[in-house]
Amino acid sequence: MTAPPSPRPAPEGIRVQIQGVRRVFPGGTVAVDGVDLDLAPGSFVALLGPSGCGKSTLLRLVAGLDRPSEGAVLLDGAPVSLADRPPIAYVFQDPHLLPWRSVLDNAALPLQLAGVPRAARRDRAREALVQVGLADAADRYPAELSGGMKMRASLARALVTSPRLLLLDEPFAALDELTRNRLDDQLRALWSSIAVTVVFVTHSIVEAAYLAERAIVFTRRPARIVADHRLDLPRERVGSLRTEASFAAQTRVLFDALEQGDV
Repeated sequence: MTAPPSPRPAPEGIRVQIQGVRRVFPGGTVAVDGVDLDLAPGSFVALLGPSGCGKSTLLRLVAGLDRPSEGAVLLDGAPVSLADRPPIAYVFQDPHLLPWRSVLDNAALPLQLAGVPRAARRDRAREALVQVGLADAADRYPAELSGGMKMRASLARALVTSPRLLLLDEPFAALDELTRNRLDDQLRALWSSIAVTVVFVTHSIVEAAYLAERAIVFTRRPARIVADHRLDLPRERVGSLRTEASFAAQTRVLFDALEQGDV
């Protein structure tokens, strides 16, 4: 009898260092100005600030999709580069699922593009769908999914490559509050089960406080850090935490920082 394959080892999170980063767009618009951050491997960090302040620009710089005008972004001590970088996954606000492909084949797409054989990529896509609670929807098509299910499919597509750094740009912003809370719970539980660094962009104080271990609060554009707050909350989080006094105290700290950065 052939022994079952050994499970693939869990990835280790990436250390992210942002050193004096400034981004100026053509025409002179300054989007990010003098940002210094050091994010520990395996941490969950929220980037919080007003809409349009430069959070997404900073996320793109971390991903290597854009380059800073000044300063540097280092991943595990090396400059970020699209040509040679550790495994990174990026989840956008729009799930961008291909309507003619099943959920399974949408999740497997990054592996197909990487040349992974069909059977192997589909097996790994099924694993990712199990991780996000979509195993029963593998054969459905995007038009048959709710908004929350589409975002979970997008998350599965990101996880299928076993990333060491997961970047999320307001992925649940367009969803109703109940669905959003459920996905926040699922994302937090998923992060607790795998060794990956997560950077999550949001303009929601409650979402930042609930999801992250650490919240970085930015001013209005150009993005400058007004607060770097380590959240004094239990590692294991359940929905009822949102109604507790300790949670309200943490959201108050973030609210005050946002107000400070809005002057």
